[in-house]
Amino acid sequence: MPDTPRSGSVSAPLVSADAAADRLAGRRLIVLTGAGLSTDSGIPDYRGPDSPPRSPMTYDEFVSGPRAQRRYWARSHVGWQRLGSARPNDGHRALAALESAGVVRTLITQNVDGLHRAAGSRAVIDLHGRIDQVICLHCGDRTGRLDLHHRLDAANPDFAEHADVRTAPDGDVELEDTSGFRLVACLRCGGTLKPDVVFFGENVPKSRVDEVYAAMDAGGALLVAGSSLTVMSGLRFVRHAAKLGWPIVIVNRGITRGDPLATGRVHAGCTETLTALADRWGG
Repeated sequence: MPDTPRSGSVSAPLVSADAAADRLAGRRLIVLTGAGLSTDSGIPDYRGPDSPPRSPMTYDEFVSGPRAQRRYWARSHVGWQRLGSARPNDGHRALAALESAGVVRTLITQNVDGLHRAAGSRAVIDLHGRIDQVICLHCGDRTGRLDLHHRLDAANPDFAEHADVRTAPDGDVELEDTSGFRLVACLRCGGTLKPDVVFFGENVPKSRVDEVYAAMDAGGALLVAGSSLTVMSGLRFVRHAAKLGWPIVIVNRGITRGDPLATGRVHAGCTETLTALADRWGG
């Protein structure tokens, strides 16, 4: 992901959920979701009005060497235990219901938590990857995160078991002392393991971007839920929808970088708004 410029100051017209539904009615929806959708599942977001400032590890920092990798994996290992217990909320379930009803064609998510699939959505493109998968930076082997979790547990028994930590959207936590944490390597080649997610400063794979554009060819309107659209990885698709002349509705508390392009913005929670849309279209 590239560095994140500040949001613009122009706001889209505020509309109700009913008015948003009117703007999108009769069209096949492409949905783009962000961290704000998962807050009701107990996963905090990075840029919400009440979110404390955080500095996630960048890709360049991660690949700089074992010290940074030890810091990342120690914090992520503790956070995974908390993130892994998160469950889909009614907003996730509403989008799955809208897919089943034929309203939602494709769901693009910036989240790595896997909650859309857990809720029953199938046409999901994981734009930033999945935290439940791990990739070796040397041989490219992909394995499940749960297997790695068990290996890290065995290498670091009782590590930070009673630490008072705060979980971040990518499963990381705030944990100061990581010096005693032991890393484990790829079982195939002994290489460095990384979660199969897009770090800050890392590009979304081109094949994945192309997959989104191809999916948008069969859409007709864009619904954004819970994203500030601060990073270009998501904003590019809002811009593409605008070029196609699509209605664009953004559901988010607070302004977003996509507001100047939107047909309307619903200043409300994702869960309540998406549930209302599902009740209207999927009933």
